[in-house]
This record gives sequence, C-alpha cells and structure tokens, in this order.
Amino acid sequence: VSGLGWTYADVSCVPLITGVLAPVIRGWPVLDVPAAWSAMRRRIRNLGRPGIVSCALSAVDIALWDAAARAAGLPLVRLLGREHEDVALYASGGFTTECVHQLEAWLGSWVHQRQVPRVKIKIGEAWGTEIARDLTRVRAARDAIGSEVELYVDANGGYTVGQARRMTGLLAEHDVRWFEEPVSSDDLAGLAELRGGSTMDIAAGEYGYDLAYFGKMIGARAVDCVQIDVTRCGGYTEWRRIAALAAAAGLDVSAHCAPNLSAQIAAATPNFRHIEWFADHDRIETEFFAGALDPATGRVAPDTTVSGHGYSLNADIAGYTVPEAA
Repeated sequence: VSGLGWTYADVSCVPLITGVLAPVIRGWPVLDVPAAWSAMRRRIRNLGRPGIVSCALSAVDIALWDAAARAAGLPLVRLLGREHEDVALYASGGFTTECVHQLEAWLGSWVHQRQVPRVKIKIGEAWGTEIARDLTRVRAARDAIGSEVELYVDANGGYTVGQARRMTGLLAEHDVRWFEEPVSSDDLAGLAELRGGSTMDIAAGEYGYDLAYFGKMIGARAVDCVQIDVTRCGGYTEWRRIAALAAAAGLDVSAHCAPNLSAQIAAATPNFRHIEWFADHDRIETEFFAGALDPATGRVAPDTTVSGHGYSLNADIAGYTVPEAA
C-alpha cells in the first residue's frame, strides 16, 4: 500500500522527511495514524515545531491517512467520517501586481465562466502605502462581479491597526464580507480590536503550525473564522483538534489553500465554512495530480468511488520517479 501527501514549502522538507520522520514510522501499523503522528511529534520536539518541520510532518501525516484509507478499501472522507456531502469554496487570487484589466479578466473567468459565487482579492499593497489603489481595485472587483457575488479581501498583514480600522468602513461601502489578515496574524490584540468594531468577518490562522497557536488566537477572540492550512498545521490529525477547539468557541473554520487535500478533511468537519481555492494551487494541483477536483459552481465533493483521497502523481509532468511502495 502506498500513500500520497504533499506540502507547499522549501525543498529542505525532503531530508526532514526521509532522514528524520521516515525512520520513526517505518514498520508502523498502517491504520494507527494518530499514534504514528505522536511518535513523529516527539521526534521533532528539539527541532522546533513551527515552520518547515511542521510542513514536513503535515505531508507525511496526509500520506499516512491516504495509505490507511487505501489499506481499508475506503474513500478517505469515509475513514475520517463524512459530515457534508459537499463543501463550499471561494476563488482566491487577484494579486496586487495585477492591473485592473487583469483583475477583471481573472474575476470574469471564475465568476462568469466557472460560476463561483465567492471571490477574494489581495489588498494592502506595499505594506499599506497604496491605499488609494487598494480601494480602486476593490471598486473594480465589485463592478466586475456584480452585487450578488460575495467579495472578500486579504491584506496579508499589510496595514497598521489604525489603517485597517479606517479601511473597514471604506470596504463596507462595497459590501466586503471577509477581511483576512488586516494586520499581522501575530497581533492578536489588534485583530480582536478590529473584530469588535467591524461589520465584516475578520479572519486569520494560515500561519498556524500547531494547536497551541490556534489556542491563543481563539482564546484572544481575535477572529470570526479560523483559517487552517492542512499542509502546515500538522496534517489531518492536528486539523481535527484545531477544528474541535474552534467549535468549542462557536467558530467556523476555513481551509487555507491546498484545495484538493483540504476537500477531504473539510467534508469531515462539522463547523466548516469554505475552502480557499487559490489560483496558483489550482493550477499546480490540476497539472501535477490526476483526480483533481473541479471547482466550477463553487462547491466540491470528495470522490467516494475510490479508496484513499483519490489523487495520483503525474510523475512525467512533475519530473519525478515514484519509488516502490514500502
């Protein structure tokens, strides 16, 4: 039995996986994924959990769950325990480097061609020094998509608290529903202040690498929706703990990027809102992996006709030789 997992990180993940994590779990019972995860976590304790180490752990955990589902002859979503038949998504892109015409073309392809009813664009250009252009792009986005499509923005922590506070009122004029990382996600007090005075949802969490990080964010009442990146947080195993912590606080969770991997755990999470269908990851995953899902109409459902998560590497395209299963 083989399992497939991946992460979006530096190539230095590879020796961490092959030299540090693999020896810990080699020979482990294939169905005992949580125990294998705990063994890997103990092994990396002195390496530092946040950052590249957690990305490596995430990739292996995802592969282990895929292998366990294949060994059991089950679709991964059923092994995890499906809650939803399908899940919502939003198209994500609209980079600040794009001119208005490029932004309009990108929005048109997702909203009018693929019929996705939620879109997110980037603002906070040049660390908050181009606010007039930010607002021009938001206005152009609203005009391009019409009044019925939900519009989200992501500042990637580019504003100060004062700038972000002023921006919330201006963004509300264009019916922006979601303001992601208006300030640094490490500024929990700033996020909480903005959340208390905003009519739109404040979101953050994509840089969370462990449960403790999310515990602090949720405890600070900093966000309306918790973003989790399954390829950073510790994989499906840690995702479940984070989602439960959010549920205890009455919060939804949203998947940050890695859309095809996120779909599996999203459908198994009761308090799930939507997947970020990130433009670059959509392109990469569609090209590199057979079985990638189609985001048209704004909802996706994991494939329940195959065992595992249903993806396989297009090795010729990726320029990679698949090793023999071990």
